Amino acid sequence: MDESPDPSPKARPAARGEAPGMGGRFLAGPGSGMPGAVSAPMWSGCGVGPTHSDRPPPRACMLAIMAERTSPAASPGAGPPGRQGGRGRRNARPCEVLQRPQERGTGMASNTEQKASPSYRLAVEDPDFLLRDEMRALRFGMEYQKAELALRDWGVRSTIVVFGSARIPAPEVAVPGTPRAHLAPWYAKAREFARIVSLRGGALGVREGGLRDNVIATGGGPGIMEAANRGAADAGAPSIGFNISLPHEQEPNPWSTPDLTFRFHYFAMRKMHLAMRANALAVFPGGFGTFDELFEVLTLLQTRKAPPVAVVLFGRDYWREVVNFEALARHGLVDAHDLSLFGLVDEPEEGWEWLLAHGLKAHAPEA
Repeated sequence: MDESPDPSPKARPAARGEAPGMGGRFLAGPGSGMPGAVSAPMWSGCGVGPTHSDRPPPRACMLAIMAERTSPAASPGAGPPGRQGGRGRRNARPCEVLQRPQERGTGMASNTEQKASPSYRLAVEDPDFLLRDEMRALRFGMEYQKAELALRDWGVRSTIVVFGSARIPAPEVAVPGTPRAHLAPWYAKAREFARIVSLRGGALGVREGGLRDNVIATGGGPGIMEAANRGAADAGAPSIGFNISLPHEQEPNPWSTPDLTFRFHYFAMRKMHLAMRANALAVFPGGFGTFDELFEVLTLLQTRKAPPVAVVLFGRDYWREVVNFEALARHGLVDAHDLSLFGLVDEPEEGWEWLLAHGLKAHAPEA
């Protein structure tokens, strides 16, 4: 009886050059002179292997194909990939054997999966990429540059920063007898101070090529911040709101100039923008946030890490009650001359005159 010149794959051992367990289908390649060479190698669809049939596969793809053939999920009745121990398409490794496009059921190649892949998105349109931890430095830089370019577009050369409590109500909404109703006059004074600064300080930008000086800048929120932005609007001048994203979302007040209303994720970048153009700092009664901003600026001035700026505190009685500055000097924790880094005033006009007397340069419009 005639015998087949080549035993069946199951009946013979792997020939020289074959991968064990592949049954004679996986050889060094066509033209190798070895029995059982095939013209359409199994690795032609591998994600990292060569796509030409006359090239041998990389070792990674050889191992992947062997694993594919020998895994329980590849055996009859094992169920679809991703179940019963098989790996689904979503979790494919780089060298997993993939179907060729023409084998996906329709008979026609499709690039739908490629176009839907996150890797195909433009980098600037890919939030998953931009929000990676490794991209934090880029996000930090973008927060700086976005505000910087807008301020330049508006010709903002310098600012006067106004700090104070977000909890102080406007006089027209303050309810007598409520805990903070007695603080409402500070809202009115902050509004009037910002109006004076905007009219006399150069925020209207009518000189020197439209550059604006002493533009009111705040943290963008309610209370004293709202009052200052509102006072600038009373004068017809622009003002800035540097908002911050908080767990309980802070809403911008309706009085800051829309094009100059910013929102930051990083406190450090917000602080930098508040400080870097400041000609002066006006601080009204406030709590922890106000103290944070005030003492950070005073520390920069004390250590000479920032150029000299005038700092004025509104509310003599309030500040003398809540902070005993003289005791700090008496205990030797600050020098006596450090107390000259700021002044205490009560009225808007008094505050403006104090700033002028301590180096603020006004750029009032010509009559």
